[in-house]
Amino acid sequence: MRADLLRFTTAGSVDDGKSTLIGRLLYDAKSLFEDQIEAVERTSVQWGFDYVNLALLTDGLRAEREQGITIDVAYRYFATPRRKFIIADTPGHVQYTRNMVTGASTADLALILVDARKGLTEQSRRHAVVANLLHIPHLVVCINKMDLVDWDQGAFEAIKDDFRSFASRFDVTDIVFIPASALHGDNVVERSANMGWYQGTPLLHHLEEVHIASDRNLVDVRFPVQYVIRPHNDAHHDYRGYAGQLAAGVLRVGDEIVVQPSGLASKVAAIDTYDGPVVEAYPPMSVTVRLEDDIDVSRGDLLCRPHNQPTVGQDIEAMVCWLTDRPLQPNGRYALKHTTRSARAVVKELRYRLDINTLHRDEDCVSLALNEMGRLHLRVTAPLMFDDYRRDRATGSFILVDEATNATAGAGMILGPA
Repeated sequence: MRADLLRFTTAGSVDDGKSTLIGRLLYDAKSLFEDQIEAVERTSVQWGFDYVNLALLTDGLRAEREQGITIDVAYRYFATPRRKFIIADTPGHVQYTRNMVTGASTADLALILVDARKGLTEQSRRHAVVANLLHIPHLVVCINKMDLVDWDQGAFEAIKDDFRSFASRFDVTDIVFIPASALHGDNVVERSANMGWYQGTPLLHHLEEVHIASDRNLVDVRFPVQYVIRPHNDAHHDYRGYAGQLAAGVLRVGDEIVVQPSGLASKVAAIDTYDGPVVEAYPPMSVTVRLEDDIDVSRGDLLCRPHNQPTVGQDIEAMVCWLTDRPLQPNGRYALKHTTRSARAVVKELRYRLDINTLHRDEDCVSLALNEMGRLHLRVTAPLMFDDYRRDRATGSFILVDEATNATAGAGMILGPA
């Protein structure tokens, strides 16, 4: 049986021990090479530490090591016999909010670190709000540095109650709290002997067991066509397939489909993969679909079921996180990329700017600056086939590109038609 993959993002305030926690997770899970361990031991001595500083495993940039903070998004890979993992180690500072949004956009789970001595900080709340806005279905609140509060259950419970009260407005229902000491390894991979009052599981065990299979949308078939395969040789002269990654739903041979935006109908004749034909495909499989009828299908089109179709339209409402130094302007024009489709978009109206610390809506704002989030009304030059981001991340998200600089200007989550 193939081990499934859990993508999770980590976030914490500066000096909450996030990089140390990831280093400890990799170290205790036996996911490091000997030369990596030797390099960290050597660097720890050079920097004057009297212990092996596992944070050096993840703070790979020289600037991060010198400042003791995380700046860029770093992706780490490791595996246990039960599951494979991709960690998006994201920065905590407000000026790197865009980096957190980038790392969290594909995550199944968000791991938020809280310093047991400080309790919930403004940054902790911001990370939780961003995780909620991105509809990450599972949250783990890791209350770290319990050794510095003498393993006090009262300190743990106070932070837990504070977070639950704050998160009462969230859509996330699966929130787990784990007390830990990343520096000493308590409740990271092995259960802690210092916190007998904690009856839950260590962090790694929870990451291995959290149920994510039902998080994917297996109801609404959405297949954005990425490439049309039409070999120009005599052996396969009659082959015509449509390649792409299934974004949602389960697609089976024999299923009736409709091509959007043309509305042409056909049936699935075959589903091909790198390993050979299959009778059904599910997210996030990359497949080539062949149809019974020779109809016009091209890159940017979308295959779906006749009685379960996405919204097709040119006016959309969306939450956008602004990612570039050049501010968003009302009536600004941008290139838009949505699934495999490209178009141009005009900002018809900036509805409000969202303060991600207080959730206050500033309806008098006239622009969005770097790292700010707001609600927009966009008009697109070509019809998009989209769903609410809450329903399906793949067809409910897009990026805006500044055509003058070719920089990614904004990351958007579709709320519905405008």
